[in-house]
Amino acid sequence: MIFKLKPQRAALLAAFSIPSLMSCGAAMADPATDARIEALEQQVKLLTTKLQQVADTAAQPVAKESPADTVAAMPQAVSDRARKFFEAIKDVEFYGNLDVSVDGSSKGFKSSYDDVGGARVVSPVGHNGWQSDLSTNLSYVGIRGKHPFSDTMSLVYQLETQIDITATAGSSNSTSAQDSTVKGALTSRNSYLGLADSRWGALKLGKTDAPYKTSTARMNPFSGMWGDYSVIMGNTGGDNRVEFGTRLDHALWYESPKWNGWSFNALISPGQNRGYENSIQASGESSCTGGNIPGSGGGPIACNDGSYGSAYSANLAYENGPLYVTGAYELHSRVNRTGDVAATPQALASPTGLDQNDVGNEYAYKVGVQYAFPTKTTVSAIYEVMRRNIPAYLAEQNERSRNGYWLALTQDLTANDSLSFGWAHANATPGDPGQHNTSPLDGIGTSNPDNGANMYTVAYKHKIDKQTTWYADYAVTVNRPLAHYDLGAGGRGVTTDCHDGQTIASGAPNCYAGGHVQGVSAGVNYKF
Repeated sequence: MIFKLKPQRAALLAAFSIPSLMSCGAAMADPATDARIEALEQQVKLLTTKLQQVADTAAQPVAKESPADTVAAMPQAVSDRARKFFEAIKDVEFYGNLDVSVDGSSKGFKSSYDDVGGARVVSPVGHNGWQSDLSTNLSYVGIRGKHPFSDTMSLVYQLETQIDITATAGSSNSTSAQDSTVKGALTSRNSYLGLADSRWGALKLGKTDAPYKTSTARMNPFSGMWGDYSVIMGNTGGDNRVEFGTRLDHALWYESPKWNGWSFNALISPGQNRGYENSIQASGESSCTGGNIPGSGGGPIACNDGSYGSAYSANLAYENGPLYVTGAYELHSRVNRTGDVAATPQALASPTGLDQNDVGNEYAYKVGVQYAFPTKTTVSAIYEVMRRNIPAYLAEQNERSRNGYWLALTQDLTANDSLSFGWAHANATPGDPGQHNTSPLDGIGTSNPDNGANMYTVAYKHKIDKQTTWYADYAVTVNRPLAHYDLGAGGRGVTTDCHDGQTIASGAPNCYAGGHVQGVSAGVNYKF
């Protein structure tokens, strides 16, 4: 029987054997034994020499093998499968954005209000002052990649989903909204399949942030924070949903490459709605279009608070060094807001109690400019126009037509520290359906309401390393007496709005206008 010893064990055997044999030899002093000992010593010397050679080889650096070398060394059947695997994943990227924060926010309501010049006194219900929370903000993971067909053309794809770190993923149900959409489900965010060519651009199908939104995203240093510019920009009603700054489902879009600094993007999202007035869900969708959550604000379970048919979005941009300029346009066809009208003759005569004329096109356009100065100061400005086309007699209900402004300044203090300031302003609208503390006595609406608003934001950011950033910010939305703009739109997990704390058991929560909504936050962001 032959025993194979590892080098370490052989060395130990040699170390203990040699002294023992020598001591034995001294005691016995026998010629035959001496000859055997000498022969054994020669074998030990030879073994020691070989062990030293093994040790010297082990001490030498080992060259790292590439996946191709590893595959080449495999048996043929195994290497073929491995080669296909490495070929399939070489153009696949796993990426993500993780962001959590510790916050405090206040709705900023008064203890009581005189409704319509003292006709009645109303008081918000529940705790509407400062409340602390932990929030997950714009967190997601995804994979994207390509499958080349030629030197210039590839099939491209992306699958992306929201990640809820501080809360349990599920449908978004609250006292003011009952949404069946599960935002933490696989591919809940921008996902597509398409063709891309380095010469002429890309054509994609799926769902994505519309060109109207992405065209000015770089001008928003508060993305996902309190005071994100989406509180007012692209936001016609002031709620925590952004009509003209959102993701569009079942869409087809084109993305151009840059030609001498110019680029162009265009998207169409077919309505897919069997209801002429878009008052039902689009085919294949789990909720109403346009962020119109059925039952939102305690209303009826119907798509009558912003649901629309087909959507069209496009932008044109030019970039040259520190200068970036863009113009964008978006149209939503036949937007249903019949839930806002309750006392017109047409509504009273309708079997549904709704005015079916309150269905009309809504569109928006904006111009944005950004410039980075040599002083490490970046300034961004946006002018925006939003309009709703409805009959003149419904103007008193029209809170969707207005202009807006955005101004942001970011100053780099060091290579890792920056300070940003932002101001957004919403002009007044032609009309206002009224809120709980501003309800018109005739139930029709208010003409030329005082419902403008200003939002102010400041944020400090510190880069811990290339991928990790710590931040702190503060924002306040200052509403005029008849305005109800919220705080937190744009991707925050926790928002604050105009609704009080009344529960469903005692009645739907009430929306109060005129609040000075505030939020303060500290968080960390990690990108990979």
